[in-house]
Amino acid sequence: MKTIFSSMTCLTLAVGVLSGCANMSETQQGVAKGAGIGALAGVVLGAATGGSKGAAQGAVLGGALGAGGGYLWSKKMQEQKAAMERATAGTGVAVSQTADNRLKLDIPSDVSFDTGRSAIKSNFAPILNQFATSLNQNPVTTVTIIGHTDSTGSDAVNNPLSVDRADAARDYLVSRGVARTRIMTDGRGSREPVADNSTAQGRDKNRRVEIYVAEQVAAK
Repeated sequence: MKTIFSSMTCLTLAVGVLSGCANMSETQQGVAKGAGIGALAGVVLGAATGGSKGAAQGAVLGGALGAGGGYLWSKKMQEQKAAMERATAGTGVAVSQTADNRLKLDIPSDVSFDTGRSAIKSNFAPILNQFATSLNQNPVTTVTIIGHTDSTGSDAVNNPLSVDRADAARDYLVSRGVARTRIMTDGRGSREPVADNSTAQGRDKNRRVEIYVAEQVAAK
């Protein structure tokens, strides 16, 4: 057991150091984080099944799986990220690379939708136009759109509203030539807040749409 805890402590420290290195690219930091998370999970699972030897083996396997994440961050993905950063500059839309190598657009309510509505706002349309263009230029990618609400109102209202918002963004992209089969949508209602729902500013942040773009690693 002492060996297991020692391995977990070392792995945790290593992930923190690697992901915080200033000279590492965003991709390298994401891979380091993914590898560390996978390795820690492998330690726990391996220890449960094979003691300290299983923990060590689990760390290696988990680290490899965590680093890959199932997604590829290619030059085209980097170019798409740069294009979206230019297109959304000054709009409040956050563009980032996730730890599992997906492109993420976090679109706040003042850009995307009015309170209680699922109609695309006029200042959201140009962003989706540019996004659709980049998707059509990278046809191997897939898209996941997730809608969120604040905690105002009941789940009976918020849950379908969050789905409607995601579907509205999907339908707009489809109208701009993106294949519907590439896009998955989901709604989380108010279940995943990123800010305090007791304040107006927090509720504004929680009413949002998240769009993820992924390029699958080719099967060998």
